[in-house]
Amino acid sequence: MSNTPFAVERTDAEWRSILTPEQFKILRQKGTEYPGTGKYDKHFEPGTYTCAGCGASLFISDRKFDAHCGWPSFDQQGPESNVIEKPDYSHGTVRTEILCKQCGGHLGHVFNDGPTSTKLRYCVNSASLDFTDDKK
Repeated sequence: MSNTPFAVERTDAEWRSILTPEQFKILRQKGTEYPGTGKYDKHFEPGTYTCAGCGASLFISDRKFDAHCGWPSFDQQGPESNVIEKPDYSHGTVRTEILCKQCGGHLGHVFNDGPTSTKLRYCVNSASLDFTDDKK
């Protein structure tokens, strides 16, 4: 019986064999990329953002906005709701961490300072994401 609630489970060695070192650091070790360095920060093509670890649908491009923070930002989860939230007490502050519901990969954090009607800003590491173009 599994001791985690996630559908996709792998050992660290298995994760390391399918993820880049940066993806492993972020998705499996709760790291972060430097602001403004991720490939999806200024990316605004129509499509779906998925988990780089397991392929679960996370966010859609219609909900993406430029928060000028250096990371891709969304004002709500995608229609499949594969994002879960949990309290994060690290770094001497209280934040809300966001994780992939399917594999438990660390995505980033959600804040309640967004500019849209949801007032949410899902601040996501580009390295934790893949993108599927709507044209495909």
